[in-house]
Amino acid sequence: MNWELDDKTPIYLQIIEKIRLAIISGIYKPGDKLPSVRDLAVEASVNPNTMQKALSELENKGLLYSQRTAGRFITDDTELISSLRGDKARTESREYIQLMKQLGLSRTEVIDIINELMEESL
Repeated sequence: MNWELDDKTPIYLQIIEKIRLAIISGIYKPGDKLPSVRDLAVEASVNPNTMQKALSELENKGLLYSQRTAGRFITDDTELISSLRGDKARTESREYIQLMKQLGLSRTEVIDIINELMEESL
């Protein structure tokens, strides 16, 4: 996972978002076991307490669950994951549409750009 973190937002919030994105994009699958707090902290070059705080918050949101001796796992709630994926897609799309409006592009122009980019990425 890419752990590029910046100084503009608290580190634990960035970690939450990166892991959340990894879950909703399918990098982490429902039921997958996460690496240990210590291993994730080393990988992300952060303090284990910071990683623990982020993972606890993800547990509170229902994206992770703990099994005492086995570690942390990704939720099996595929409806939750699907809902969060849709929410993220709508949020990003709204931001894109707002920017296109600011650029003065018409609906047709925006759709043409999206279609062109989709063709390029396939």
